[in-house]
Amino acid sequence: MASTHPLLKLREDLLTTVAKTGFSFCPSASMQAWLLAQSAEALSDWSQFADSWNDMPLDEYMADGGRYRRRRYAVLNAQSGSSEIVLEPHQPHYQSLDYNNLNGGIARNFEAIQTSTMQSHSMQSVLKFCQTVFSELMPNTPWHIECHQFRIEANDKSLGKPTPEGVHRDGVDFVLVMMVKRQNISSGTTTMHDLEHKNLDSFTLTEPLDIAIVNDHRCMHGVTPIVPIDQTQPAYRDVLVVTFKKISN
Repeated sequence: MASTHPLLKLREDLLTTVAKTGFSFCPSASMQAWLLAQSAEALSDWSQFADSWNDMPLDEYMADGGRYRRRRYAVLNAQSGSSEIVLEPHQPHYQSLDYNNLNGGIARNFEAIQTSTMQSHSMQSVLKFCQTVFSELMPNTPWHIECHQFRIEANDKSLGKPTPEGVHRDGVDFVLVMMVKRQNISSGTTTMHDLEHKNLDSFTLTEPLDIAIVNDHRCMHGVTPIVPIDQTQPAYRDVLVVTFKKISN
């Protein structure tokens, strides 16, 4: 009997793990192999894509007064698991206080992710990956999609907090967190919890394209603060967060 192709096995293992536990970690090498199997151009502009994190405004909505987070934001939709992913007109980001007790409850007007970044092979490949995986986990679903570019900075005066609201849910169906770059930092460990805050697992996204996938109905997640290794040099954590939520009729 022929053995299962490694990429098919990877997909099956990933889907099985998320279905069983509510979350999964996928290492960079596996993610890269998966994306390149879909298109040889999938990561051809990765350097430019990663560089787009260097031009982001401060998040001015931090209720803790923090000046350590930079971000951009975009909203898209897909009418099915195989339909075109469409960029929507730019709009505010909103989370209720039920899901974000620090910064929720207001419409937050973040600057848009740059058009060139949204249209890049790298971004489009990651979005398609999410659409494929999440649509297998929840078939026949029209999706509301949000993309967030985050840079969390740390220095000798303050920690950088990737999840300043603490262990939380996002109020969506599925979440992908993808490492883009770690520069001169330690910690930044992802922690997974059940809905009663019981610890389930922890892992650290370290390499570009390391990802975590979370079923937001079943699990809560957080990230420990980052600290500089060399306090005289810039220290930051760049990630892409993509959320998928079923569009209500």
